[in-house]
Amino acid sequence: MTSYIPQTAPFNEEQRAWLNGFFAGLTGVQSDATASAAMTLGLAAAGAAGGAAVAEPEEEEDFPWHDAALPIVDRMELAENKPVERKLMAAMAQLDCGSCGYLCQSYSEAIANGDEKNLTLCSPGGKETKQMLKKILAEAPAANGDSNGKTVNGNGQANGVSTNGKAAQWSRQNPYSAKLIEARGLNNEGSAKDTRHVVIDLTGSGLKYNVGDALGVFPTNCGELAKKLIAVMAADANVTVESPMGDSKSLLDALTHDCCLRDPSDELLELLVGRIADESAKATLETMLEDGVPDGFDVLDVFEVAKDATVTATEVIETLEPLNPRLYSIASSMSHVGDQVHLTVGKVVYEREGRVRKGVASTMLAERIAEGETVRVFVQPNHAGFTVPADTSKPIIMVGPGTGIAPFVSFLQERAVSKATGKNWLFFGDQHEAYDFLYEEDLRQYQSDGLLTRLDTAFSRDGDTKVYVQDRMRQSGAELWKWLSEGGSFYVCGDASRMAKDVDRALHDIAAEHGNMTDEQAKAFIKQLAADGRYHRDVY
Repeated sequence: MTSYIPQTAPFNEEQRAWLNGFFAGLTGVQSDATASAAMTLGLAAAGAAGGAAVAEPEEEEDFPWHDAALPIVDRMELAENKPVERKLMAAMAQLDCGSCGYLCQSYSEAIANGDEKNLTLCSPGGKETKQMLKKILAEAPAANGDSNGKTVNGNGQANGVSTNGKAAQWSRQNPYSAKLIEARGLNNEGSAKDTRHVVIDLTGSGLKYNVGDALGVFPTNCGELAKKLIAVMAADANVTVESPMGDSKSLLDALTHDCCLRDPSDELLELLVGRIADESAKATLETMLEDGVPDGFDVLDVFEVAKDATVTATEVIETLEPLNPRLYSIASSMSHVGDQVHLTVGKVVYEREGRVRKGVASTMLAERIAEGETVRVFVQPNHAGFTVPADTSKPIIMVGPGTGIAPFVSFLQERAVSKATGKNWLFFGDQHEAYDFLYEEDLRQYQSDGLLTRLDTAFSRDGDTKVYVQDRMRQSGAELWKWLSEGGSFYVCGDASRMAKDVDRALHDIAAEHGNMTDEQAKAFIKQLAADGRYHRDVY
């Protein structure tokens, strides 16, 4: 038998035999029977030797707050007497979506031990999570790091590194500059929306991705917004500053490429409160410090409140948070598109208080970079098994309204290429069928080819009564339950705040009604469905 334990290691022969058998069993060197016998023999020998037996496995820690359906207040109550890192975890959105480059548990632990200084990475949790993280750290003992509740500027060291062969050099910390091939519109004329099918060229990068993964995109701010901010600051656009990324560059360049101009930090509010004489403006900023800034209120809005503030460009930059990457569910399979990556991006543009506001990444992809120009990207692997089943004979049920259809486009491409025999069912919804039926031609073709077994749609603005994907689920509850009973997997992608919760509630109701379960039994069934890797959510 191969020996895995050095002769100099401090073990007797019985202990050495057990350890060699254990490691041989893990690596497949011995047959299962031989490995099992060696382990049994070694355990008995170790016990006889006294004190040298392998320790009992630790009991798995329970995280009762790790439930996205619970409000943050309830989650914090469940973590009330827990260590700082667990309180931080309870403040996260509990989706394990990977948008921060971590899982909820690992992100909170990285903050607690000081490895991660950026408190703004939990996109689904947004302002609510960021404010709670600051509160927890402010109340924590000094031993839990030196941030004292303040966000330390910097890009952070989130573990979003791609490790797919030669592409390991490209990561969140070192993104690849990829060429934009196209950003064509998906909505028909007359739609209130502007959704783009974005195609990016990965040729020569070595980057690989699996269906269900996300693409991290580093955005740039609108140059017009950066210039307006410089004007209201009465600053010189060309003055050299150190950006949140630690680079020396002009103020305009730093504001355009490195600084978050959407969410004013507490440090910025505190700086301006101390530099203005207007008592009304000061009271407004102090209220924001206490209660948080209103939704949609950005850095330029803050400066317009504090018009008479005298601050330097360096002082302002030091208070701004880094411009974080945005994660988009990948809408393609490499088996189908080769060295490209496709995205489904909803362009965000709205007006607030007389000023047009723009989604930083969506408008960049849709209008600020031209075909052939580059965008910085990295692959963010899916963290929770959000991908097609390994057993291609198993059915899958996909719920993806709006841009939530993106990963399911990739699922269908993958299932087509692999000639999967499992049934495929898609629930899709949007506002109007005539204008907003994304990928209709492709989906109809998949139906015609027999790949897409069922396609249920819900166009909420086409009738007198609004109908959503969760309503379609309930209408076909008996059939949906049958698919689950056949070993089907259930996937949902899209809005976390409302849609995903409504879909989850509908799934519980279907289990209770068609599985003849009590509410508690249905809850346990859905929990087990997730534990078995058959209920997956990619929500944001």
